Amino acid sequence: VAAGTDAASPAIEIHHVIHAYDAVRSWNADVVHDHTMFGPLYGAASGLPLVATNHGPFDRELRDIYRTIAERAAVVAISHHHASTAAEVPISAVIHHGVEIDSFPTGAGDGGYALFLGRMSPDKGVHTAARVAAATGTPLRIAAKMREPAEFEYFNNVVAPLLGGQVEYVGEVATNERLELLAGASCLLNPIDWPEPFGMVMVEALACGTPVIATPHGSVPEIVIDGETGFVCDGEAELVAALARVGEIDRARCRADATARFSAGLMVARHVQAYRSAMEPAALVPVPGAHSADGDGHPTASLRRAVSPGSDRPRRTRSRAAPDAAG
Repeated sequence: VAAGTDAASPAIEIHHVIHAYDAVRSWNADVVHDHTMFGPLYGAASGLPLVATNHGPFDRELRDIYRTIAERAAVVAISHHHASTAAEVPISAVIHHGVEIDSFPTGAGDGGYALFLGRMSPDKGVHTAARVAAATGTPLRIAAKMREPAEFEYFNNVVAPLLGGQVEYVGEVATNERLELLAGASCLLNPIDWPEPFGMVMVEALACGTPVIATPHGSVPEIVIDGETGFVCDGEAELVAALARVGEIDRARCRADATARFSAGLMVARHVQAYRSAMEPAALVPVPGAHSADGDGHPTASLRRAVSPGSDRPRRTRSRAAPDAAG
């Protein structure tokens, strides 16, 4: 489990699930969309159609859990990369998260700084963002959650020595300040170092028209169209070069792409499609061969009545920012 993302105790989750399913039965619900791990296992006895979204990595423990859940529920992954790591777990649908685009201000990016926004964790690459900004002389504002002991330790030992000059830690910010920071930033620096299932902060940045510079882990290549809405970079040299080129990115294109591929309306429509599929009597009959793949190598549905939402994957362009002569 990544630092700062520890779940609540099992007893709390089980207590919540029991009472939630009691309420659901009293409502005569048509379908249940469960975001817990224990819930779909418990809810199978309800006789209700179930959809279960996994928001965490399909590591060994979660794969075992969701393989069992998939016998009772349609399992949803939150990115194509996420689905590709599910191994023997049949994935009914891939549904990206979405945002209410109109709630995000269109920013000019004229604040004179790059932005890091996330958790204070080595997985998120805060130290990398600080080094890249310092190497280019770009002012960097770091807005990060820091509450857990591991987060404080990482900050004190690794990030704090990199602060100073134009690299500033502004703390954890509220929603309004976060939106202002995103809109004013020349770019979002997101040099993650783990296979993140879905990077919501990148979608939020694009919704503000702010380009994203990120490393090619997890869902990043699905969210950032390299050379069009930001740069996907291997290593610090490419990150440095990309930061110098961020002015080439059309901010209106960033917002338009967020609108086209990551709107709340699109997310809702795909969930409704998943619910309708789950309600069909044969929805959970496994298809022999488990995971097949589409033309891009992404896993397709492996259930006979699985949801197959329209593709929203970006074109695979490679306009990787090459290091300049100075390296």
